[in-house]
This record gives sequence, structure tokens and C-alpha cells, in this order.
Amino acid sequence: MGELDRRHALALFGAAGAAALLVNLPGRADAAASAPDPVAATYLRVLLRHTRWAEQQFDAKAGIYPARDFTFAVVLGNAVLLTRDGYDPETAGVDRETLKAHTLATIRHFAASNLLTGGTEWGRKLFFDTTFQSYFLLAARLLWTDLDAATRANVERITTEQAAYTTALGDQDDPTSGSWTPNGLKGGYVGDTKLEEMGVYAQSLAPALAWAPADPRAQAWRDAFGTWSRNEAGLPAADLANPRLVDGRPVSANTATNLYDTFLVENHGSFGPHYQEELWRTSGRNAMHFLAAGTPLPEVLTAQPNGELLWRTMLLMTSDAGEPLMPMVADREHLYGRDVIPLAFRAQVLGDRYAAYAEAQLAGRLEPYQAYAPADRITKFSGEPKYEPEARAELAISYLLHEWRAKQGRVTPVTKQEFDAHAAGVADFGTGPGLLAHRSPAAWAGTVTKPGFVKFAWQPNHDDWLFVLGGANPALLPATNIAVRERHATTYERVRDGFDATVGVLRFDTGYAAFATLPTGAAVYASTGVTDGEGVLNVYNLAMPGVPGLDGDRAYTSAEGTVTVEAQAAPTGARTDDVTFAPVTARHVRMLGVTPDPQYGYSLWAFEVRDGTGPDLARAGTATASSATAGKEAKYANDGDPATRWAVSTSDRPRADSWLAVDLGTARVFDRARLSWEAAAGRKYRLETSPDGVTWTAVATYPVPALRSTGGRLDVDGRAGIVVDSPNPLTVTGDRVTLSDGPAAPLLAELYPAPAGAKPSGRAATTAPAVRASVTDGFLVLVNLSGTAATGTADLRQSRPEKTLYRGEQVLTATGTTYTVGLAPAEGRVEPPRFTVRGPAGLKAVVRDASRVDLTAPGPLPSVVTVTPEGGRPRPVVLPPRRTVPVVFGEVRPYPLADLALGARAFPAEPLPPGMSSPAAAVDDDPATAWRPGPGGRLVVDLGAAAAVSAVELAWTPGRVPAATVETSTDGVTYTTAGTAGRGRTSTVKLTGPARYVAVRTDWRGGDASLTRLSGWT
Repeated sequence: MGELDRRHALALFGAAGAAALLVNLPGRADAAASAPDPVAATYLRVLLRHTRWAEQQFDAKAGIYPARDFTFAVVLGNAVLLTRDGYDPETAGVDRETLKAHTLATIRHFAASNLLTGGTEWGRKLFFDTTFQSYFLLAARLLWTDLDAATRANVERITTEQAAYTTALGDQDDPTSGSWTPNGLKGGYVGDTKLEEMGVYAQSLAPALAWAPADPRAQAWRDAFGTWSRNEAGLPAADLANPRLVDGRPVSANTATNLYDTFLVENHGSFGPHYQEELWRTSGRNAMHFLAAGTPLPEVLTAQPNGELLWRTMLLMTSDAGEPLMPMVADREHLYGRDVIPLAFRAQVLGDRYAAYAEAQLAGRLEPYQAYAPADRITKFSGEPKYEPEARAELAISYLLHEWRAKQGRVTPVTKQEFDAHAAGVADFGTGPGLLAHRSPAAWAGTVTKPGFVKFAWQPNHDDWLFVLGGANPALLPATNIAVRERHATTYERVRDGFDATVGVLRFDTGYAAFATLPTGAAVYASTGVTDGEGVLNVYNLAMPGVPGLDGDRAYTSAEGTVTVEAQAAPTGARTDDVTFAPVTARHVRMLGVTPDPQYGYSLWAFEVRDGTGPDLARAGTATASSATAGKEAKYANDGDPATRWAVSTSDRPRADSWLAVDLGTARVFDRARLSWEAAAGRKYRLETSPDGVTWTAVATYPVPALRSTGGRLDVDGRAGIVVDSPNPLTVTGDRVTLSDGPAAPLLAELYPAPAGAKPSGRAATTAPAVRASVTDGFLVLVNLSGTAATGTADLRQSRPEKTLYRGEQVLTATGTTYTVGLAPAEGRVEPPRFTVRGPAGLKAVVRDASRVDLTAPGPLPSVVTVTPEGGRPRPVVLPPRRTVPVVFGEVRPYPLADLALGARAFPAEPLPPGMSSPAAAVDDDPATAWRPGPGGRLVVDLGAAAAVSAVELAWTPGRVPAATVETSTDGVTYTTAGTAGRGRTSTVKLTGPARYVAVRTDWRGGDASLTRLSGWT
């Protein structure tokens, strides 16, 4: 493409209906005043303040922002600020002309030093140079008229020759990118789904297609870009026959497949919804080039195969900050600046109102987050140095997307209530991913079984700054490296059961634990006592004004009173502990670990021992340790040098009982120790002394609990409430809650997304020793914590005259009901209230489903009872003595429903073939919705697992019923014809053998009936 002057750019922007991104409008004093909406105004303010960090990186001697960690990518944020109105030098910490000079010098330098222009410093390499190259090229285009001719030529050469290089690779690996590979066009394998890698190939091509569409090589670039982009998200087997054309190619021609068909993306050995954002992260980068150049967007950016299924999965995990909760990612939490662009792309380019809500929530956190130490940065707490310039660039792109959208018409976010209702749901992602997830309007919860991340995660009100969920941080279970020997997962779905809930029951070498989640946001944790110190919840405690709950302390209320724990001054794990104790005389002293830092174990800058204010006795001693990393041996903990340290070996990082000991040379008197920790600060440890280095006596424990309670309840800062049944006390130590602080012992805890107050335990006594029962928020939770079937009864105490009835058999008593329990090995169940009944003690009730209960009077006289279905009207019933009377409420949906297809995933997935409406309408249990097949339409329903389906029933709306053939498959690839459906509005096709996939092929023509229901029956 030839020189693109500002006038030409404006013409292109007008042609595309885009915002005049390259214009620097003069005359306004406030940077936010020129922003098209409040979220965009926030982005400008954050960019301005972030410029302080960017300028601190400037290498005055070299006269550029450095290549280290791709810091030079800050030029994109600079370019946006320099070409927008209202630049504020006081906020930015640098005057506009200086910033411009730094920016132009950096662009000039790195345009010349790129490998594609004859330089030797950077570029061409797909991972990760092309990501930052994309930012760099966009910055150059925004400042095009300020660049000299040589730099422009270099920018154009980088743009086109990168595309030529990538295209020449075909589907092979980039030899300069080391082990990074997209795995060709096949998609992922165990450990890596490859969405991110395919996206990198695509994004290396986008700038050339946007800025040089007339290049003779552009068609080859376009083909390669489309191929990589269409395959990014992979395909489930059931979608292989989707004929929809995207950029002229059918979805069915895609070759990448998902290893797991539950749409949870795996990246480099960990599963985390964060990685699902990569589809829209790269799309945001790519789209901005096309929009800025005035070049039409490729269709694949707005019709992404399987993109909506990925988005649904991310919605299920969304926190109150708009980004996904990440229980299985060690280093990607709270990278707020980096998480903006995927939401901005979905909201501003795709017009997604739910994404617009999420984006607004994340934007609302940016400024208080940015103000927190280390101030000005927008990726903190975790991650890599290159994330900071990357986040600046992507925040700038997100701002530009808002400017473009303003010309099309703003996207109005949904309300919080609409978002929570839409995002609610449950999903068992399977044994491989190891995640059973539930998002209710009031909480997020998950049973995590992936090795190294094992936990029962719970986040009331989706508050991602309440409990620490990420990586190796324990949740309820005291450690994440505990081996799971069996996993039993049960899901309840609203469409099938009338409510959403999950139960995960896990077997460990030392016992069983279970976690049940309820539609109210409450959860129940039950355990046989798998280890000491069970029921762990680590709490975020920071001074980050503007983020709910982070006001610098946390209040904990128990039966014994309230204590307040102030936030640690340091933003991360580094700290200094001054531990005092009664004077002792000993030759040896040691730190014996109890709980390590979840990521890095134990590491000490210094270990000092004193008697009062006397000298450091350890300085002249000899230090030894349980293990050490090379160059960080034990001797460096007592050498007096604050720059050296001891650290456990890498292999011992997960080990709890690592130690560091000092031999003082002779018996000495001392009463205190100072431990100066690196970021790998021991969460809990003991100080022990010994006369001989063999027999040790504990003299102090760190930390000392701020709260120790035997009252059985705890309110966490007014944001969560817990009711505990355990022989051990619950403690609050620092920012760590332990619900059963003592030896391994049976534990049952009810967790509420609001203060529990004086709420009594809902635990119910059972005659089956292995069964734990609880009535929580009205739901009956039953778990069998054993490997054998369990039978017996549960005593459900109820004080009201009307007794609540649950599915199954129960008998009314003077104090409640006696419920009959029968559970398979390691089975968990959640039973919602189905009826209430007012009647005499001895009345037997067998609840069949939500619409029918069989009642038997105790006799010898007739009984008059009142029966009320949940959410329905009461009905008086006369019961003859000792006779069973079925009571049926025909107006009530008879949950749980036996239809195997209800709520199942239906294909084709979006984008849909022309004329076809969403196939999900055929399995949503809503008679007001229907699937319109479109010409020759075909539907596939994935039952989730092979089942013995005996019949498929089809129900159509009024009109000509099209001919329909039913097919079945166990793998989603090879189908067998089961039969042809009748032409009536309802017809049944008999099946033989197991089936996971059920397909309906039609000869639908315009005006024909639509399929309102597909049902599968055993």
C-alpha cells in the first residue's frame, strides 16, 4: 500500500463507517470530554496515568523505549494519547512534545531494527514478536504523517513481508519460535488446545490484509488468514457437517477439532477460562487494523465458528469484575489491563450487550486497581513483565474500538439482573479438564480435580477479591496437590430438574470429601476428615479503595465476638516476622514449615536470633536446611547480607515440613527471632529449639490466630457466612480461615453468600454412618462418604406446622419428618422442596416428582390434610385410613423430567446456515420456541454420553411437516439411519442400540413447520 496520508485515512474511515481515529481534535481541556462513552473515558484516564510507568522505562541514553520485554510497545498507547484531545501532562508525568519525541524516535528505531527490514533486533518470529509487532504497526499508522519516508517504507515492508513469511510456512511450525507450535491445523492435544497458537498465526497476517489489500500476494494471505482464524476454536464432532460458508469456505471444511468437547480451553497444562478469551483478544487486535485502514472486516471476525459456545463457557465463570474466575491457572489472576480487549471486542464489534456489561464492570475496577501499589501499573500480582506494555497497547485498542462503535450506535449493556440470569448454569467439563462448575446469581462454585489444582472453590457474589481461588492456593481442602482417586459428579439443570445444582464427591487415600452447590448461591462441604487443618479459605485483604471489600481490613464475627485483621502493608508475599517467646536456653534453633507458599515454598533473606535487644546470635552460627536451590544455600540466611537468601529446592516447593536450622555453637539464652521472607513466605511454621539437634521442642508458632471459636459459625467481613459442625475449633490466622483447625476429623460446613448471623446448623442426624445430611436454604443435601451403598433414615427437624417434603419417602413426626435414605457408593444428591403438607404424625408421603405425591394416612380414622406443591396453590385432601392416595397437580411441571435431550447441546453451532434458527430451541422445553431448519436443514443433539435411547419423538409447529430422517451416532462422525418420522405434528421413531448423537435431517422448504421439540426416551 502506498503512503497513507491523514486525508486518505479519513476517507477510508468514512467509507467503513468508522470513527476518525487519526484526527487530533484541538481545544478541549479534559481528556475524558472527547471520549465517546464513560467506559472509553476511563480507558483514556488510565492510559494517561499509565504513561508515568511507560516513561520510567524510557532509556535516555539510547533515546528509545527498550526492546527488553517488548517495552517499546508502549508507543501504541502513546499514539492514541497524542492523537486525541485533552492531553494532560500533569497526569501523564511528561509533556506532550517530549512524549511525541520519545514515541517517534522509538518507532523509527524499531522499524529499522526489525528482521524483516534488514535489522537484527526483533521481528518475524511468530511467538511472541508478531503480537507486539501488531501493536507497533498500528501505532505507526496512527502517527503516519509524523513519520519520515524511510520509516514509513520500513513499516510497510514489515507489514507485507511478515504476511509473506507466515504464508510461506503453510501449516508448519515457525523454526524461530522454538517449541511453540499450533500443531498444524489439527488443533489441540492433552496439555494445550492450541487456540492461542492458531490465533498468533492469524494475527501475523491481519495487518497486511488491512493495509495492503491490493498487494499481488494478498489472496494467498487472505486464504491463510481465513484458514487459521476459522480453525482457532476447533470443532466438536457434532458440528463437522455445518455447511455454513464463512468467507466462502464451509465450516465443515475446517480441520481442527477440540480434544475435549465441553468447550473448556486448555493452555500449557492448565485449564482456565482466561484462555478462552484468546479468540477475542486476537480478534480485537486484528479488527483494529481493518477498521483503522477502512478495509472491510473479514467475515470470520464476526462469524467465528464455535465462538458463541466458548463465550457461554466464559460467562459461566464470570466474576463480578467482568473477567473469568480462574481456579486452575497459576499466574493469570487479576491482570485487569490485559483482560479488557476481549470484552471490548465482543461488546463493541460484535454488539454483545452481555459483554458490554462485563466490560463496564472491569472498567470500573481499573482506576482503583491502577492506584494500588505498585502504582500506575495495570497488570499486577502475577504474570510476566511483557504483560505491562501489552496491556497498555490493548487498552489503547479497546479505546479505539469504542470510538468506532460510537459512529455505529452505542451498545447498551444489560442490567446486572439480566446478566446474572443469562450467565447462570452448571457444567461438568469432564474428568480430563477436572472441573464441575456452577454459577448462580449469588455465587460461583466449582469442584476442581485437575492434579495440582485440586480444591472446592466457592466465591460468594462472584467477588473475585474475597477468597483466593487461583493456582496452588487451597480452597476448603488444605492442599491442592492431594491425589484424587475417584471423582463422582452430578449436575442438576433447570430445564430438566427445575433447578441448578451440582454435587462433587471425591475419594482420597485418607477418606472422602464432597461439595454441593445450590441455586441460592449457598454450598455444603462435607468430609470424613481427609487431613489435618481442613476447611481452608484464604482471604484477600488489601487497601484498594474503590473495590468492594478492599478497605484495608477484614472483620470476622464468631459466637465469641468480632476481630478485625488489618491488611499487610506489602502487596505480595514478602514480609518480616518478629516472633517472641519465653526465654529459652538452647544450642540449636530452627524454622519448621507447616504450610508453604502455594507457589514457591519457603525462602528467607535472613534468619536472626536474639536475646532482647542483643546481637544476632545466628550470625556466628552454622546454618543447614532440608533442601536448597543452587546458589541459595542455607548459609545465605545468616550471612548478614540482605541481598542473599536461602530457598528450598524446586522439587521441595510443595513440601510442607521443609526446615532451616542454625547451630549457635554452644547453648545460648534467647527469646525472639526475626525471619525476613522473600515472596515465598511460609504461610505457617513453628520455631523449635534443641540441645543436640536431634530432639526438638516447639517454642512458638506463626502466625498466632486472631480468632479461635468453638461456636460453630463465622461471618467473613459481612460478605459470607459459614456454619460449621466439627469437633475442632475454627480459627482466623492472618488472612487464612480454617474451619476445622486440628487433627483430621469429620466436618460439615454450610456456606452462605451473606452473613449467617445466628443461623443454626442444618445438619440432620442419620442412621447411616457414612451419610452426611443437611438442609440448607430449604434444599436437602445428602452425600455418601464411603465406597459402599448406604441405607437408613435422616431426621429432618422442622418447627412449622407445614412439613416440607422432598422426592422420596418420608414420614411426618411431631418434630419434622423421618426421611428414608438410599445412596449408591460415593453418591451425592440435592433434593429441592417439592411439597409442603399439613397433617398428622405418622402420615407417610412418597414424592414421585414435582407434580405427584402419594399419601398414606396412619389410621385408624380418615385424615384431612393440606398439600401444597412448591410455588403452587394448597389443596385439601381426605385420606381414608391406611390407604395410599396419589395427589397429582396437573398444572405443575413434573420435574425431574426423563427426556434425555432436554438442555443438551444442539448443533450446528453459530454461525448457522442460511435460513436456520438456533437448534437449541428444539431442546429447551419451551413450546413457544422452535427450530427452523432452513433449506435441507439438519440438526444434531449431543446427549453428552452414549445412552440406551429407545425412541425419539419429534413435535412440530402448525404447517406442512417436512420429511424427516432420524440418524444416530456414537462418535458424531459416522451416522446410522434409524428411521423416517411420520408427517404428523408429533411422531416417534424407534431406535436400537446406544447413541450419543441424535440427528434429524429434513427436506424443509419455506413456509414449512418448525421443530418445537425433540425428545429422547429410554
